[in-house]
Amino acid sequence: MTGLPFSQACENNKLPILEVFKRHLSDSARLLEVAGGTGQHAVFFAENFSSLHWQSTDIPSNVDSLNLRIQDASLANLPPAKPLDVNQRPWEVDSFDTIFSANSLHIMSADSVENFFAEVGNHCNENGKLLVYGPFKYNGEFTTDSNARFDLWLKDRDPLSGVRDFEWVNEMANNAGFRFLEDNAMPANNQLLVWQLKA
Repeated sequence: MTGLPFSQACENNKLPILEVFKRHLSDSARLLEVAGGTGQHAVFFAENFSSLHWQSTDIPSNVDSLNLRIQDASLANLPPAKPLDVNQRPWEVDSFDTIFSANSLHIMSADSVENFFAEVGNHCNENGKLLVYGPFKYNGEFTTDSNARFDLWLKDRDPLSGVRDFEWVNEMANNAGFRFLEDNAMPANNQLLVWQLKA
């Protein structure tokens, strides 16, 4: 089907993300994707993990667009996406072995990021994992000049958005019951952070 929503960034990062997923999704039967976007990740990873039930979600206004690609793929382990606004708590979704979100925390407001971490622990099964992809600052410093420029571009578009501090994000994850496992370098000065729910 032509005319599907498309992100070049998703094409660029799906293979590096896949390598991390191979290490962490072997025991996962059900995954919740928060902010599915164009659906490229959902389709690609559902194809690569055929025994993994991949439930994609996005804000209500984007679900129809997200479902165009998901329905076009017609994969048995990839059901239609559901609406999920991180600010509408409690989330009306089940519990999952893994929760994944890409390129979302820097688009949300800080309050929305706090709501995200306030909920993820409630929807993650015992020993479940949380994986978050995107750009981050460390000790208040940008990792590259391009990320600093990206942050200015984000704030010009929406003053409430911006590249988040790793330490702040990690503290919220810890408070939600997760312990930090990995920080993986990704394309275009992004990271893939991995946590596991504490037993």
